Amino acid sequence: MQELAGYAAAIAPLIDAVHIDVHAADRQLGVEYVRRSGLRPGFLIDQRYVLPLRPLTRAGLATVYRYGTAREQAAEVEAQLLQGALREDGDGGLHATPVTLAFIEGLYELHDRATAKLWARHEELVSELGVLLGRLLDGAERLPGGALELMAPPYEPEGVSPGVALFNRVAAFRYHRADAHAAAWQAAGLTAQEVASLREGPLWEAVERDTNLRAAVPYGMLTEAERALLVQGLRTLSGI
Repeated sequence: MQELAGYAAAIAPLIDAVHIDVHAADRQLGVEYVRRSGLRPGFLIDQRYVLPLRPLTRAGLATVYRYGTAREQAAEVEAQLLQGALREDGDGGLHATPVTLAFIEGLYELHDRATAKLWARHEELVSELGVLLGRLLDGAERLPGGALELMAPPYEPEGVSPGVALFNRVAAFRYHRADAHAAAWQAAGLTAQEVASLREGPLWEAVERDTNLRAAVPYGMLTEAERALLVQGLRTLSGI
């Protein structure tokens, strides 16, 4: 398990880099798209691969955005309700409205163009990595009340491109490590506010070690060759 923990530590920044690269690639077009939509997107962009499949809840959002404050979260939800991007049912479920589903459809088209341009020379690799990330998402443990349980599986409409599928699977799988990190700092007796201000030192190192051990588990489903392909492939796409 220690070997897999080292692998989990090494691959985490590559996963983050691939995720960030797509957002950076479509930033200019994205700003213009949001302006045309007339929406205040807030967390709708993060939740693009959740809302078409299932409703959100306030408690779930508090888990996903666990480092924010309750006041900030409540204000964001109210803003989305006020602009008609969400509707709340009698049980507290927060559902996408037609205007939000149309917004998300446009986001998928935007991300399709961004990933096609960004990874134009790596079509086969993108498909292979998407398969591996899909297996990791399918097999990763969903901690009860954790973020991954809420964020996976991602919405993949019929005909979704391999680039968009990979992008959203990477985005969703990041919440497995986020849950592992939360479990580690909670086991150390820390609060979200305390860990957010934690700096390098013995306690920080202990939390990171525990995080990597917990985050390592799904990678055991892959063969050594598949793990090598995943890390090298993400390195290729991110240019790291």
